[in-house]
Amino acid sequence: MKKVVLAGGTGFVGQDFAQRFKKLGYEVLIISRQPGHIAWEDQAGINLALEGAEMLINLAGKSVNCRYTDENRKIILESRTRTTRILGESVLACSNPPELWINSSTATIYRHAEDRPMTEKEGEIGSGFSVDVAKAWEKAFFEFSLPSTRQIALRIAIVLGEGGVMEPLTNLVRFGLGGSQGPGTQQFSWIHIEDLFRMVIYVQQHPQLEGVFNASSPHPVTNRQLMESLRRQMGVRIGLPSPRWMLELGARFIRTETELVLKSRWVIPERLEREGFTFKYDTLDLALAKILKQGNESS
Repeated sequence: MKKVVLAGGTGFVGQDFAQRFKKLGYEVLIISRQPGHIAWEDQAGINLALEGAEMLINLAGKSVNCRYTDENRKIILESRTRTTRILGESVLACSNPPELWINSSTATIYRHAEDRPMTEKEGEIGSGFSVDVAKAWEKAFFEFSLPSTRQIALRIAIVLGEGGVMEPLTNLVRFGLGGSQGPGTQQFSWIHIEDLFRMVIYVQQHPQLEGVFNASSPHPVTNRQLMESLRRQMGVRIGLPSPRWMLELGARFIRTETELVLKSRWVIPERLEREGFTFKYDTLDLALAKILKQGNESS
């Protein structure tokens, strides 16, 4: 039976991927801190799981949806770099290692950009805590020299699907707060979760591909366009805007950071498109229509 290993596979993306892989006939093994899965402390168990696996996908890492206290900063960083190094050591220990190791990275690695899009070749790496985490994460991944395992880092934009970020966004619209956030001009780079999975399968099927890829739709939008599209699709005419001061206040109240909303992520998947990958949900309207329809059918 074909085997895939999902490290940190209990979150929004991991749970979705697990179901999709099972439908394709894969045995899915999950490494996580939750009971019933392979534990991060169980090096022998991880080695055994990776032995003969077609693919390793690492999604592990504490959510950045929190206040950036010193303690949380440490956990955010170590939950990415430490797990990546554990996996690398296990791949090296395999006599029949996975052919492909895909490691999560983040589109946040690029600078705040409202002037031009960031591509893999021409994008400028930013500065600050989130960028430092992304750089350390990729460094930990590419430090490993693996003769039998291809390595790909996906710089993933905001993933849209049933759950995840869609829940707070639709709630804002539902309660009349679905206007632009902050200036509204900041770019919102995103990818539908089905396209993210299709991207994984695509790079698996094209063995010449390796290195860094932007995992984002080719058509990012501004925050104002995002909220307008959501209101239109949900049939809500009015949405009050949220100025920066209100976002700062709200972020403290719900214990998160305004960077998640205010940073302009303008990211284009230049490499994958050049390699022939096509998107099923290339525009935001298409993606939102699909997600909201699914949500209505399941409620």
